[in-house]
Amino acid sequence: MPNEHSISLPAIGELYEVNHSWLVGWLSRRLGCRHAAADLAQDTFARVLSARDSLYVTEARALLTTIAKGLMVDHIRRSTLETAYLDALALMPEAQEPSPEARMLVLETLIELDRMLDGLPPKVRRVFLLSQLDGLPYAEIAAREKISVSSVQKYMIRSYT
Repeated sequence: MPNEHSISLPAIGELYEVNHSWLVGWLSRRLGCRHAAADLAQDTFARVLSARDSLYVTEARALLTTIAKGLMVDHIRRSTLETAYLDALALMPEAQEPSPEARMLVLETLIELDRMLDGLPPKVRRVFLLSQLDGLPYAEIAAREKISVSSVQKYMIRSYT
């Protein structure tokens, strides 16, 4: 149920009418792609609409810019990961190339892993990568990072939670 500070549907409509073109232009200048900018602008207004009960808007463009920046960062990270994945696939022999469905599943997994790693503190992330990518035993990780084995264990537990 909306509270006295929530933004109403007509207000969201006005917010959209007044700011949509500006937001698409702002995103387009940063992304260099009008289509991606239009998609992210739409996602921005969808977020505003879904969160309208908790929004109190005094500076519409500041709100839209904040939401759009987060979406833009996610878009750029996803694009970067997708490009790197497709570059790696291009190096594979055609016979070993995964199906389009398998490609999408791997890409979604990579994006989720990237999101998870980005949420970890730097030291926890390093320990996790040394263990999972380099396959190092905890004692070697502890020696490399100049921490105790019990700290390595705690960091690994933290990386999984």
